[in-house]
Amino acid sequence: MSADAPTIVAPPATYAQRVAFVSEMAGRLHSYGTTAQRLEAAVVALAQRLDLDCEPWSNPTGLILSFSDPTKAIGSSDITRVIRLAPGENDLHKLSIADQITDAVANGTMSIAQGHTALRQLDKDPGRWGKIRTILSYSLGAAGVAGLWKLPWLDIATAGVIGLLIGVMGMYTDRRPATREANEALAALLAGSVATLVASFIGALNLNTVIIASLVVLLPGMSLTNAVNELASQHWVSGTARFAGAVTTILKLTVGAVIAVTLSGIVGLEPLVRASRPQADWVEWGALLLAAFAFAMLFKANRRDFPWVMAAAVAGYAISKFAGQAWGIPAGIFMSAMLLTAAGNLFGRLAQRPGAIIRLPGIIMLVPGSTSLRGVLTLVQQQDMSAGQTVLMTVLNVVMALVAGLLFGNLLIPARKNL
Repeated sequence: MSADAPTIVAPPATYAQRVAFVSEMAGRLHSYGTTAQRLEAAVVALAQRLDLDCEPWSNPTGLILSFSDPTKAIGSSDITRVIRLAPGENDLHKLSIADQITDAVANGTMSIAQGHTALRQLDKDPGRWGKIRTILSYSLGAAGVAGLWKLPWLDIATAGVIGLLIGVMGMYTDRRPATREANEALAALLAGSVATLVASFIGALNLNTVIIASLVVLLPGMSLTNAVNELASQHWVSGTARFAGAVTTILKLTVGAVIAVTLSGIVGLEPLVRASRPQADWVEWGALLLAAFAFAMLFKANRRDFPWVMAAAVAGYAISKFAGQAWGIPAGIFMSAMLLTAAGNLFGRLAQRPGAIIRLPGIIMLVPGSTSLRGVLTLVQQQDMSAGQTVLMTVLNVVMALVAGLLFGNLLIPARKNL
């Protein structure tokens, strides 16, 4: 190129382009499972770096974004975007890429048009391997959790097979709105039916425990924790809606499982039920590694992040276990949540990446999804309020300990950024 050739300078982004980029980024952060307080703070920070004023309002099923241009007269440039969205699913890889794109656009190393192009590349179909990975995460997660609970080998194998079947079924139920809405109930019906058949014709099972372990991927423990965390952060509408969604999921899972057990009685099956946890300690720790690997796949982490994600999951479980043995279960959960939240914030500061890569898998082993489903199942099966009261009280203690750990972890090491 000649030295006299003119340098082409891209024109600055217009007000409408900046608004469009912030709106799309907000929608994607919502889709990748970001909680209301973190999403709103991230959107405000991005808007300020792009010379915009933005007032976001987030809830589990949508966004309202009000924009204005600070360089113009008040009211002359107001734009409001109302975006209807499905509840988000955790995707650590896409969240990390979106965070990189945000920094690049805000720093001027990437234009807004290039940022839009980079975001659209995240919409590529995961392909056959992506679907297989999701199905495997269901199976390995169920088997891993059953092993963590030291269930017999037949129980572990049954949970793993049921998890695999639920993963395959999910690929088909997601295609139609009617079956998508009933996905949890259908999954629990499948889990209860298969577990009952195994207990009737093959061998005795810890029946309810196997059903709960096989449904572990669908349990709303993280939603319950996020809901109370949002309520504690004064995001009352979002927290209430998320809490209602989590309770609804528990009810759908309970209905499916109870229908399966009831049908087995109608057709004359007599499943053999036992309470046995005979496994040695090495099975528990081996199952922990298996569950950590499954959650890394479930959260769609990048391959290079698998060691971080698995280490965080193992550390969260180990801290809560040993601290719980020393000071009680709530204290162990609080200690684990606090240290993993602080570790996630430190990771974000040092690696310049989302702290969710550490924080999310670190607390996933602590969330009370299985305990809450067990409490409601016991309540419905025995039709006795006192039967499930103790378990539900345990759920409340776990949630309070988790939220306290999250809050104090952020105080121990403040986050560099909001994701």
